[in-house]
Amino acid sequence: MKAFIFPGQGSQYCGMGHDIYEQFSQARALMDLADAILGYSITSIMFTGSEDELKQTKYTQLAIFLHSYAAASLLGRQGVAMTAGHSLGEYTSLCFAGALSFEDAVRVVAKRGELMQNAGQLTPGTMAAIIGMEDSAIESLLQEARLSGIVQTANFNSPGQIVISGDVEAVRKAVQLAPSKGARMAKELVVSGAFHSPLMKPAEKELAETLDSITIRDAEIPVCMNVVATPVTSASEIRANLISQLTSSVLWSQSVQSMVDAGVTEFIEVGPQKVLQGLIKRISKASVTAGVDTAGQVAAMLEQA
Repeated sequence: MKAFIFPGQGSQYCGMGHDIYEQFSQARALMDLADAILGYSITSIMFTGSEDELKQTKYTQLAIFLHSYAAASLLGRQGVAMTAGHSLGEYTSLCFAGALSFEDAVRVVAKRGELMQNAGQLTPGTMAAIIGMEDSAIESLLQEARLSGIVQTANFNSPGQIVISGDVEAVRKAVQLAPSKGARMAKELVVSGAFHSPLMKPAEKELAETLDSITIRDAEIPVCMNVVATPVTSASEIRANLISQLTSSVLWSQSVQSMVDAGVTEFIEVGPQKVLQGLIKRISKASVTAGVDTAGQVAAMLEQA
């Protein structure tokens, strides 16, 4: 069985998606439509914008969604048994699976990026990667760090790679304590907010209102969702999970294992870079991984089909 997986924030790069736009008229039409919906040119930021501009959350999320979805729409759904996305990538997977229309997905992703950027400015926080520590040991580390403020697990990325998120002081306290708790490395990340933590709460109500304003359908392909790490098709479950996702942990390692347990043997990462392929190799060594980022890779995948 084959699954398409979609990357999240951090996979962006200058010039992303430009060759797909140039070489495939179907992708060009989608990207031009996104510009029209937004009322500004996200494609210009993707193709010729500066790194600083592209890493603004309100643009990053749209750019990754658009690049990923344009490539996936060219590949089609044939033979794809399941799908999943990491954080922002979950919106791409839901659009690909037919739960969200492209137009609504563009609007919601734009709003989500804007709300998360604003929440990061309103309630400054940070995130850190904790490497080489057992999942079971993380909670005792966080309990100590919570004496300095709010901190929780944000991403279970792969065995031994966990990201934490919360108040600056609490996260830095956890980084300081981590080596004594068995971590091989602990490092604060350069981010614009404490994503997937209670510090994103100010964004939750407005995101829920935005989701209420659009149609969410039952997914035509099961989507293994971040907050539950199980395949979901129900529209009402999708809506609830998307709202929870802002402040909850991304259970990526658990989601991949759930897909493997369901019979998925091949994971295709569709979108910029190779981050998820690297994580999957650490989660399930027996799984086959591949990536589709460039126009050449899209063409090669279409030839194999």
